Amino acid sequence: MAPPSNEESELQTLNPTIIPGLPNDLASLILIFVPYSHHSRLKSICKSWNLFYSSKSIISLREKHHLPSPLLCIFPQDPLISSPYLFDPINLAWCPLPPMPCNPHVYGLCNFTSICVGPYLYVLGGSLFDTRSFPLDYPCPSSSVFRFDFVNFMWEMLSPMINPRGSFACGAMLDKIVVAGGGSRHTMFGAAGSRMSSVEMYDIVKDEWVSLDGLPRFRAGCVGFFVGNGGEEREFWVMGGYGESRTVSGVFPVDQYYRDVVVMEMKNGGGGKWRELGDMWEEGERWRLGKIVVVEDDGPSDAPAVFMLDRGDIFRYKMSSNGWIKETSLPRKTSDEASLGFVALDGELHVMTHLSGVKSKECQRLRQQKRSATILIQIYHPRKKSWRSVTTKPPFHHPLDFKTTVMCTIRL
Repeated sequence: MAPPSNEESELQTLNPTIIPGLPNDLASLILIFVPYSHHSRLKSICKSWNLFYSSKSIISLREKHHLPSPLLCIFPQDPLISSPYLFDPINLAWCPLPPMPCNPHVYGLCNFTSICVGPYLYVLGGSLFDTRSFPLDYPCPSSSVFRFDFVNFMWEMLSPMINPRGSFACGAMLDKIVVAGGGSRHTMFGAAGSRMSSVEMYDIVKDEWVSLDGLPRFRAGCVGFFVGNGGEEREFWVMGGYGESRTVSGVFPVDQYYRDVVVMEMKNGGGGKWRELGDMWEEGERWRLGKIVVVEDDGPSDAPAVFMLDRGDIFRYKMSSNGWIKETSLPRKTSDEASLGFVALDGELHVMTHLSGVKSKECQRLRQQKRSATILIQIYHPRKKSWRSVTTKPPFHHPLDFKTTVMCTIRL
């Protein structure tokens, strides 16, 4: 029999007995099969299980046995006062996370970005209200950065961004995080707020930010992702967003949305110059960019698969022609197509909505049974070109507003 690995040796030394009557290596193998969404509840069983599920080696041990499970982290409201939740789509299980460290001077955090790198969840920037600023009802951008450790199950505060921002493009590669554009807009205001063009890169190991070459023009509300082969040379793509605003009849502010794409070539772990690829659609074809998700492992090529949800239809982005082609449509339409959650999870596209907004006889029956808070998840597999659906009862006391809810995919 092969000697135990470093991870297994560490777990075996946590406690003389993990499961009475079984060797610790076998007990460890049994317990790692329990989905991560149930770990927090199992920690209270006994001291040895608490030590076992708090070990830093458990995630690497799950990877060794090919057990990492896709999870979805959902921020229903301001994470400073409302707990985010992990959702396990395979087991339809929910697990609360602790709220972020509270700051008594700020409230109403929104338009922040969450991204997962390894066993850590990062929450960056956003827009909020600060009681120390004037006027009190004017939103301010945030430069704060928080990180959640899934092993220790706790938050920590990291070095802030050089420039505060919300509604910005963000992407991660290896041990770096890049943010671009953004502004101070808050969900309570229309086309108000500032815009910016600055770009920064965060070094996870050094816990420091450095400035990169700025975007060609002011851009907020944009989407960012990396394209490359996983090596040192990659490209950071930024698409969509809005710039300046105009007024209708001199009163109502209206955003001017961008149709173009800009790309920065990343060399040797640093940034380069931006190049512009032009518009992704013609004038009048569509008003703005829809919700975007990126599937990293869609095929053997270096380029990820980029999908857009737009009014009940899903489009695929063609990098060769810088355009969108229709991929499929939702099997079950919704009455409010703007309030749809759209995420990529384990190579599949998940479209989330409340059953109360689905146009079907089944929905009407469920609504009569007062189950309108139930979430319907329609799941599309890009390779198989097939749909399936599941329903889940979320633990929230109010329906999720997918227009403002922040979601992030995780593998643990």
